[in-house]
Amino acid sequence: MKRIPLYIIALTFFTACTSSKNIGNAPVIPQPPVPNTTSSSTYWQQHVDYKMEIDMDVNNYQYEGKQELIYTNNSPDVLEKVFYHLYFNAFQPESEMDVRSRTIADPDGRVRDRISKLKQNEIGYIKVKSLKQNGTPITYETVGTVLEVDLAKPILPGEKVTFNMDFDAQVPVQIRRSGRNNNEGVALSMAQWYPKLAEYDYEGWHADPYIGREFHGVWGDFDVKLTIDKNYIVGGTGYLQNPNEIGHGYETGEVKRHKSDKLTWHFVAPNVHDFTWAADPEYIHDTAQVPNGPMLHFFYKSTMPKEKLNNWKKLQPKAVELMEFYSENIGQYPYKQYSIIQGGDGGMEYGMCTLIAGEGTFNGLFGVTAHEMAHSWFQFLLATNELTNYWMDEGFTEYFGELAESEIFNKPIEPQTQRVYNIYYAYVNSGTEQPQTTHADRFYFNRSSAISAYYKGYVFLNQLAYVIGEEHQKATIKQYFKDWAFKHPTRTDFIRVAEKVSGLELDWYLNDWTRTTNTIDYAVKSVEDKTITLERIGLMPMPIDVRVTYKDGSSEDFYIPLQMMRGEKPTSATIIKDWAWAYPTYTFTTKEEIKGVQIDPSRFMADIDQTNNKL
Repeated sequence: MKRIPLYIIALTFFTACTSSKNIGNAPVIPQPPVPNTTSSSTYWQQHVDYKMEIDMDVNNYQYEGKQELIYTNNSPDVLEKVFYHLYFNAFQPESEMDVRSRTIADPDGRVRDRISKLKQNEIGYIKVKSLKQNGTPITYETVGTVLEVDLAKPILPGEKVTFNMDFDAQVPVQIRRSGRNNNEGVALSMAQWYPKLAEYDYEGWHADPYIGREFHGVWGDFDVKLTIDKNYIVGGTGYLQNPNEIGHGYETGEVKRHKSDKLTWHFVAPNVHDFTWAADPEYIHDTAQVPNGPMLHFFYKSTMPKEKLNNWKKLQPKAVELMEFYSENIGQYPYKQYSIIQGGDGGMEYGMCTLIAGEGTFNGLFGVTAHEMAHSWFQFLLATNELTNYWMDEGFTEYFGELAESEIFNKPIEPQTQRVYNIYYAYVNSGTEQPQTTHADRFYFNRSSAISAYYKGYVFLNQLAYVIGEEHQKATIKQYFKDWAFKHPTRTDFIRVAEKVSGLELDWYLNDWTRTTNTIDYAVKSVEDKTITLERIGLMPMPIDVRVTYKDGSSEDFYIPLQMMRGEKPTSATIIKDWAWAYPTYTFTTKEEIKGVQIDPSRFMADIDQTNNKL
């Protein structure tokens, strides 16, 4: 999801996908794993293939859908029922999203009470008309944004089942992420628009209601035929199969005349966990080729002021650089294309594409693109559950987005990182912090959820370099991608990769940082002649870097290993004895007389009280 500007968060706390251009057949993409084939011998994940035929009426924003869904139960469990998400049902008065927005202390400014004021022809809905399991009608009930389905026959481990569904739907007035006629005039932003089978994993079913946060989906292949008014241009997830039939003149500039009022766009998307599209009759469509990488596609409104159109032109070569940066520093982007589409309400990541706001400044346009493109790795390819491990996708994405911007524009990253740390410190001091294990919908405040996800997540990854060493941190990211792309990793999976790469024990780091609100606070307690005493005040343990300045003007760096790490990070500092966590103080002696002492001169340890770090 779109990053929240630092100045907004800081002020709050300190003061209180596809192209319509044919690019050939789909690439060879790693297929979803079956039981016992991953780095974990017990890992498994479900698989689903969708075929959908959609007929959209752009006059009343209603559409009819036919869906054939083939579901493979790769779990060791017998499934007695299944669940579908009906996300558009959230955009109705008295929905959970509506009520939560009107009762939370700090409502999202994009939502507020807008859902409660929607008229019948403005609401969103998905109404299931019929559902069959292997040809047999089955019973179901719509409960808010979830369809509860009783199966005609249980689904056995290893079994494939075909579900056929007919449904009607209406696109809501654009309020959050998806909808019609957004503030920038985009006709259709179609995210979370179809009946989507809920994920089932080792934790059970994830049939969460759509209240405001994000998503979790089943890996599979999509085959979508979308019939829509002939004047509309479509972009989103997947590869267009019939560009000559559509004939909107992307190669020649000529527009074919069609006898029919509608055209059918046929898309295929291999091995994705969602399918998104947007459509507008005034889209410009540009492309840019990434060397040894995908084709980038850009869809944006031709009716914008000239300055905004120029921003989209300037964005294109920078987007190429972003794709190259992420592929080099995380792992190679595996699809043949990626689309950047004007739509939605700010920025939101989807399969092979993003929907972003398009009328801001160039810096804003670039920043959102950098963030959303990074999500193609952290959340889309490394498909964490965004409701329970949201900080892994948002925090890691924010971190790499800032790294990419720093490299592309040749500016230092340190000031931005320190601003992120300061937001975390303000969060701690606000008294509103909740553990990162909190379900994304269960925070008391929206701002707490945002800081926990974006900024505390950023600090976790940046601080990991302090804990295990920068080179080990970089290697961890690449190994994490290699081991877990096209799967559903958890926080434990990530930290186990870091442990294997570094050779260090890191369960304490994951536990204290994400499962508690324990904080880091170390202090220089005293300096006497050549003897230094340090003090641990906070509950969270850390290894300690110390810089000692001697009276002759020279300095020496010391490294105090944390005993429970069972090892040391690579360092050029003088390594001294371990510090066991339970001991509140630690004393060591130097060879020279001391002028000054500083804990963590890099300031990358998130010590909540910097005033006692020097003496």
